[in-house]
Amino acid sequence: MPQTDRQRFYDTVRAAVADIAAHGYDSAQRVERWLRLIRDAAEKAASSPEALERMLGESLHAAYRRLVERGGLIQFNKGVSRFTIARVEPHLRAELDRRIAASANLIKLNRKSAIEKTMQRFSGWATSIPMGGSAATNKTDTSKDVRKALASLPFEERRVIIDQGHKFASSLNDILATNSGAIAGRWHSNWRQANYNFREDHKERDSKIYAIRGSWAIDQGIITKCDGYTDEMTQAGEEIFCRCFYEYIYNLRDMPREFITAKGKAAAANLRVVT
Repeated sequence: MPQTDRQRFYDTVRAAVADIAAHGYDSAQRVERWLRLIRDAAEKAASSPEALERMLGESLHAAYRRLVERGGLIQFNKGVSRFTIARVEPHLRAELDRRIAASANLIKLNRKSAIEKTMQRFSGWATSIPMGGSAATNKTDTSKDVRKALASLPFEERRVIIDQGHKFASSLNDILATNSGAIAGRWHSNWRQANYNFREDHKERDSKIYAIRGSWAIDQGIITKCDGYTDEMTQAGEEIFCRCFYEYIYNLRDMPREFITAKGKAAAANLRVVT
């Protein structure tokens, strides 16, 4: 957001805090006047919804080009060809449109929430000051506390855009797997990554293999449920700021032998798939 708008917002909050500290809550009109001024300054200081939608759209379109148009999804779906990706592309393109709409709405809600929190912080503090003011008020600390939600908004917006990018990649990966005959997925956690706030249960899933319920391999009884079914837990990338992902498995030769049934081993041996 432009420095002039940010500074104007900070100056408005400081002036409001100084005024209430000097006079106290002597009338609802005084507080309401400052709330109007603070809201107006906050609306101008916060990034515009249009700018945020542009940033989001650029981020998701870049991910789409990398994963779909340039074939990046293949690294998570070994054995799947570019031809297969092209065949599934209408479903992938629909997910791009859906994700842009959902993510844009989330960012707007976060923006609105940050402004409302700013108003609530000021109102809650201002109405607690007795008539005549308070010399004990630390105006600098109070101003920082009031503006905290909006001051951290640009950071939160970047985090949301990054998180939505991970969720988008996970969704594309899942759509390709679902439409291309995947039989299981190997869970990958980023728990080893420095400063990554991983979930303990996601770390425990790392490298485990989960079968896809209803896949041809399950329906024909040639693989077990492995370490569980993918639909028995939250999906990779589903939870907030989760960066886990699946590497999907399509062929019996890529499955650990302990997850292949006797029927599957016999069928594979006949086809010279498993030696």
